[in-house]
Amino acid sequence: MTIRWKSYPAASAYDELVRPGGQLRASARKLGQRLAKLDDDALAQRRAAAELAIQTMGITFTVYSQKQGASIDRAWPFDIVPRVIPKSEWDRVEEGLKQRVQALNMFIDDIYHGQKIVKDGVFPKEVLAKSRNFRPQCVGIKPPLGIWAHICGSDLVRDGDGRFYVLEDNLRVPSGVSYMLENRQVMKRVFPGLFENYDILPIDDYPSDLREMLESVAPGTAKKPEIVVLTPGIYNSAYFEHAYLAQQMGAELVEGTDLFVDDKDRVFMRTVFGPERVHVIYRRIDDLFLDPEAFNPDSMLGVPGLMRAWKKGNVTLVNAPGAGVADDKVVYGFVPDMIRYYLDQDAIIPNVPTYMCMKKDDRDYVLANLDKLVVKPANESGGYGMLIGPQASKKEQASFARKIRANPREYIGQPMLTLSTVPTLVDNHVEPRHVDLRPFILSGKTVSVTMGGLTRVALVKGSTVVNSSQGGGSKDTWIVDDTGGNV
Repeated sequence: MTIRWKSYPAASAYDELVRPGGQLRASARKLGQRLAKLDDDALAQRRAAAELAIQTMGITFTVYSQKQGASIDRAWPFDIVPRVIPKSEWDRVEEGLKQRVQALNMFIDDIYHGQKIVKDGVFPKEVLAKSRNFRPQCVGIKPPLGIWAHICGSDLVRDGDGRFYVLEDNLRVPSGVSYMLENRQVMKRVFPGLFENYDILPIDDYPSDLREMLESVAPGTAKKPEIVVLTPGIYNSAYFEHAYLAQQMGAELVEGTDLFVDDKDRVFMRTVFGPERVHVIYRRIDDLFLDPEAFNPDSMLGVPGLMRAWKKGNVTLVNAPGAGVADDKVVYGFVPDMIRYYLDQDAIIPNVPTYMCMKKDDRDYVLANLDKLVVKPANESGGYGMLIGPQASKKEQASFARKIRANPREYIGQPMLTLSTVPTLVDNHVEPRHVDLRPFILSGKTVSVTMGGLTRVALVKGSTVVNSSQGGGSKDTWIVDDTGGNV
């Protein structure tokens, strides 16, 4: 037999499927027993079937080469050993995510209105003053239901204690949900029998949940809202997702040139049958390119007059412009304070311990411990622009020290977490690989959380970099119903 759990390499981290000594966790027992019955040929066939499914389904992601403007489409990297989380454990995570996004939406709405949290001294005015994503154009606007971040992707990690922590919040144009859905389809093709014998909770209703949420925030005058997905175009790295979600929701996929704003500040879509009114725009374009009248005048991606239409309440933009004020790694450090301030509750899911370099004591600690910490810039994403101290050279550490001293508000420091691991197929055996998790939270008339999320895995041994553009891959995420003992 290929997989022998008793000889599974002991991980230095919390392993989510295998206990120390090779004993399978209860939620993964059926899965582990099934995998252990597969010989080399059977495993190779399952892996080949997954690769063929990905190719047939056209699941790709785009990476940019060093040459300016050049991009490469690659097949989605996928591992056939799923991640398993018991529902009894997930219920608490779901509760914590709903709590967090409620506080974040209240914070964003407050920032663009009374700024009470600043006046009360809970959130520093200097953090807001230097925010790259605060949009003065949004001050005073009241989006439907007071919701700014309708779709949030909060990245979760587990440390050595097995407890979930929030690593960051993605509130501008969070991506990855299409890969979560496609991962499930691939697994159903590769291991159909497992879905008959396991009580795996479904995720397939996400597109309908998304559409329902979008309809719930449409302008009140719209009886049958017309919904479109606004994409920058085929060269965007997330274009696969834009097209996939539009198709799954039954919405039109449009580019900026397909839309126009009339003299009554209403948005219309150009069609072969003439102009058609648009009520909700699920935009996958950054704020600064949305409307050349309000933001970057050179933008060819957006729609002139779109902000005027939004301000008048004639169209709903999802996520709302300006939501990125909370999508900042320094602002992230204050989310537990926001939860206490707005909800009078303690955070259910804690932040990773965070040192803010804008504070002198924290800055001194970070500068003295650059070889032990991870240092992140406030507004970078995708794992870029950060220092992984234990793996960095003295020269790299010195360079970051200069950056921190020159602009302390833009940097935070965090301990080097020992991310949890999940068994991953390497050649013809399994080895532990580090993972994170991005669930997606939809906020409309109701708030819902995906049953699991996108698990990203660092395919390189010992690495904690899970981003696909930097060599990471993905796994299907199973939330299994253990409440009745059927795992």
